[in-house]
Amino acid sequence: MPRQMHLVAYLKTGPTALHGGGWRHPEATLTDILEPSRYEHIARVLEDACFDGCFFADLFGLYDIHAGSHAAYVGRGGQISFLDPMVVLPIMARATSRLGIGATLSTTLFNPYHLARTLLSLDVLSKGRVAWNIVTSATDLEAKNFGLDALPAKDARYDHADEVVEACLKLWGSWDPDAFIHDKASGRFADPDKVHYANYVGASVRTRGPLSIPQSAQGHPVLMQAGSSERGRQFAARWAEVVFAAQAGQAEMQAFYADLKGRLPAYGRRPEDCAILVQTSVVVGETDSIAREKAAFLDALAEEELNVAATSSSVGVDMSRYREGEQLGALQGTQGMQGSVDLLDQMRRQGNLTVTEAAKRLLPNQIVGSPTTVADELEEMFTSRACDGFVLTPNTFPTSHESFARAVVPELQRRGLFRKAYAGKTLREHVREG
Repeated sequence: MPRQMHLVAYLKTGPTALHGGGWRHPEATLTDILEPSRYEHIARVLEDACFDGCFFADLFGLYDIHAGSHAAYVGRGGQISFLDPMVVLPIMARATSRLGIGATLSTTLFNPYHLARTLLSLDVLSKGRVAWNIVTSATDLEAKNFGLDALPAKDARYDHADEVVEACLKLWGSWDPDAFIHDKASGRFADPDKVHYANYVGASVRTRGPLSIPQSAQGHPVLMQAGSSERGRQFAARWAEVVFAAQAGQAEMQAFYADLKGRLPAYGRRPEDCAILVQTSVVVGETDSIAREKAAFLDALAEEELNVAATSSSVGVDMSRYREGEQLGALQGTQGMQGSVDLLDQMRRQGNLTVTEAAKRLLPNQIVGSPTTVADELEEMFTSRACDGFVLTPNTFPTSHESFARAVVPELQRRGLFRKAYAGKTLREHVREG
């Protein structure tokens, strides 16, 4: 079967995703952010279009790095999580039967037993459709919300994350698939010999188990990750089945793709065991010129202050106090994401910008055009081995995902680049297709 791309939708339980002006668009809905119907609807849209799945980006707090306050995010409508995605995902699972659903949860802030129990419960109820977007957290504000003074050092967080994932996998294997007997006549409900203690002991993590939860239809949740630092790539090569990548430019995408795929054999894994999906947003119109007009209108809605605040949050440095020539790495401490620093540098070099100028820009990788033009660009990135597919970030909700599903997906299907129907039932089956 010819190689086919993967599509995953980026979601937030708030007013906007990565485009700061998206909530201001006339087509964006706001009054339903706290309504179950909002999430049921988008789940059905994505499943009808045969998306592999969706996941919620999340933060355990309110961003307040920029100018030492959450004023920009609250006042200008930034990426805020008004609801815990782990409460929203069951609603979406109930409205669908094939769509993968994912949550972002931190190995630094949550212990492995809690993670394993919560995620596997949802995976069992959804019949094997859950993904765990593994993060180590990147802001001290999150640490403080969980009783810590600050985040541990970045490499130490990944060392701890390795042990958390190891522990979760041990816990997820507590029950053999054939442990249940369900024999009313003999009174035997399950075979206790097929339920096992984890007895995991690491340098910073330990848990006994067993979980009281049986294996799901896909065994355990799909592991997803987005780190792009050297240590983050090592972690991805060892564990990730899906990687959320963000690079500015096809050459940078290809370099990341080749590097990460080349690391997998060292961990006994094949290149096809990890799907690398590039963050992309799309503005689609009936013609290229109409799409450009739509994009210009949308971009005019974005507030520069919120763009800078978003950069501050992602790189872990207050850009309102940044002075040109300072090294971001020296200002970060234990905060920030290396991938965001790399992305900012790529934007700076490609646009011949200063760091301050780049910080004011919207994120790159926005494709603007007719359905044919958008499909052309996606196909070029996919066939050139810059990625295995795309994480689509909405500019406006729900219309960005709706228009992509309605106009672009059929064109990708016509070209044989994307599925017309699900071949499997679980998320792991979806991400291993193609």
